[in-house]
Amino acid sequence: MENSPEDLTALRVLITFTIALALTAPALRAQDAETAKILGAMKAELARSQTAFKTQSSPPYFISYEITDDQVVNVTGTFGKLETSAQSRSRQLDIDLRVGSPHLDNTHGARGDGPDSIGPLQVPIEADPDALRSVLWYYTDLKYKQAVEQLAAVTTEVQVKVAQEDKSDDFSSAPAAKHYDDLRVMRVDRKVWEDKARKYTAPFARFGNIYSATATFLGDIETRWYVNSDGSEIEVSRPFYHLYLSAQTKADDGMDLPRYESFYSAEPEGLPSDEAVLKVADQMIKDLQALRVAPIVDPYTGPAILSGRASGVFFHEVFGHRIEGHRQKGENEGQTFKKMVGEKILPANFSVVSDPTLPRLGKDELAGSYDFDNEGVAARKVIVVDHGILKNFLMSRSPIEGFPNSNGHGRRQQGNAPVARQSNLIVVVDHPVSRAELKQRLIDEIKRQNQKFGLYFEDIQGGFTLTSRFTPNAFNVLPIMVYRIYPDGREELVRGVNLIGTPLTAFSKIEAGDDAVATFNGVCGAESGSVPVAASSPDILISQIEVQKKEKSTARAPILAAPIQ
Repeated sequence: MENSPEDLTALRVLITFTIALALTAPALRAQDAETAKILGAMKAELARSQTAFKTQSSPPYFISYEITDDQVVNVTGTFGKLETSAQSRSRQLDIDLRVGSPHLDNTHGARGDGPDSIGPLQVPIEADPDALRSVLWYYTDLKYKQAVEQLAAVTTEVQVKVAQEDKSDDFSSAPAAKHYDDLRVMRVDRKVWEDKARKYTAPFARFGNIYSATATFLGDIETRWYVNSDGSEIEVSRPFYHLYLSAQTKADDGMDLPRYESFYSAEPEGLPSDEAVLKVADQMIKDLQALRVAPIVDPYTGPAILSGRASGVFFHEVFGHRIEGHRQKGENEGQTFKKMVGEKILPANFSVVSDPTLPRLGKDELAGSYDFDNEGVAARKVIVVDHGILKNFLMSRSPIEGFPNSNGHGRRQQGNAPVARQSNLIVVVDHPVSRAELKQRLIDEIKRQNQKFGLYFEDIQGGFTLTSRFTPNAFNVLPIMVYRIYPDGREELVRGVNLIGTPLTAFSKIEAGDDAVATFNGVCGAESGSVPVAASSPDILISQIEVQKKEKSTARAPILAAPIQ
C-alpha cells in the first residue's frame, strides 16, 4: 500500500475525525428482547449477591459479571479437498469479585501479574433468566469463598515480605457506562466456504515437494454482556472473519520452510475475491520453490529494512508488551520503560499510538478494534510515544504509580482475568522518505559500515518476547521472506533467519521510515489469553540488527516421491 506524505496527512485528519465523530454520536440504543432478559438476570443476581454478602465479615466491594456468546463457523480445506466443516455456539461466564478495599484486595497476591481465575464457566445459550441466575448464584458463591481465602493470604504476605516498590492501589474507579449494540447473528453459508477451501488449496496439490497446504475460514461473532456493581450495563456484538492460507516445504538440509498469508474483515464480504486469493496462492507456491534452494544466512549484525508488516510485529513484540501497565507493577518483570516516561526513546519524527476505537487504517481493517474492554471501560486512543518521547502506558483498572486510571485496555480471553493488553498499535512517522530513498539510505549504510550486504525483511509469521527479570529481556521476530541487499542494489532471497535483540539497543538504532503503511492482523497470546490485535507501520531502516540461524530439523525429506506429481 503506497501512501504519499499528503495521503498520510489526510489519514491523520481522518483518524482525528473518526474519533471526534465517535465521541459525538449517540452510544445508547434500546435493548433487544434477548439482551433485556440476559442483562436483567445478571443485574438481579448482582443486586441479590451484594445485599446477601453484606452480612459477611468481608463483603465484596466490587462484583462484575461478563457473559460471552461465541457463534463460530470453521471450515478447512487441504490439497483441494475438504478437511473440516463445523459450526458451534457457546456462552461463558467470567466473574470478577473483590474483597478488601481498592487499596488492598484479594488480587494483590499476584503482585501485579493479574488476579486468579476459576476458569471458563459454561452458561446456557438460551436466554432463560432462572437458569442463568442459578449459574450466577452458584459460581458467585464459589468465587466469594475463593476471594476471602486469597485476601487472608494477601494480608499475611504484605506483613512478612519486602514492601512492593509500586505502592499504588489494586483497583481503580471507572465511570458507569450503558451501551447496547445491535445483536448480530451468524449468517455464513458454509457450503460456499467449503467450495472456496477446496478451490484455494487445489493448486498446491500439483507439487510433490509441498508437504502441507491448508486454507482455513474462521467466522466468529462475539457478543458480550457485562454488568458491574458500579452500575455499568453493556452489550457489545463484534464479528471477526479470518481467512488463513498456510503451506510448507522442506529444504534438502532438513530446514522446514513455511509460508503464511492471512486476511481479516469485520464482514465476510470484506475478504478478498477468489481471483485475489488464488493469485496469492500462486505466489506462495513460487516462494516455497525459491526458498528450497535459497542460501542460508549466517549470524549477522548490520543494517536492515523491515517492511511495514515486519515492522508492525517488531514494534508489537519489542515495545508493545513492555508498555502494558501491569508489567510496570509486577516485581518479576524487567520494567524496561517504567522510569523512562518523559524521556526520548525513539527518533523525534516517530510517534506510537494504541487506538482500539479505529476500525480501519487506510484500506486495511484493524482486528484490534473494540468499543469497551473486558472491565466495562470505554475504548480510548492512547498516545504512547509523542515525537520520540514516551508519554503513556496501556492501562487496565489495575493502577500503577503515576497512572491511576484505566484507559480502556483491560482485555482477556474468556476464562482469564483481564490485564493491560495491546489493541491497534500504529507507528506514525513525520517527514517520511520514499521507499526508493529508504533503500538508498540502506545501501549508503552498508557502504559506511563496510558490510558486504544488508537485509530486507519482507514478510514474517509472528514473534515472541521475554519481559521477565529472570530471563534475557529479549525478542525474537520470525521472518519468512528475507532478502540480501547488496551495495549495487541487487536483491537475493535467503532463508534460515531469525531477527533477535534487546529492546533498548534495537530502538536506539532506528533511523528512518518511508511513506508506505502496512498492517499485520493477528492474535496475541499472553497472561490473559489470546486477544485479536493489529500492528501498522511504514517500512523502517535500522542501522544495526542481529540475526541468528533458524532452528533446523534433522528429519530428511520424504524418501518416496509423492504419489501425484
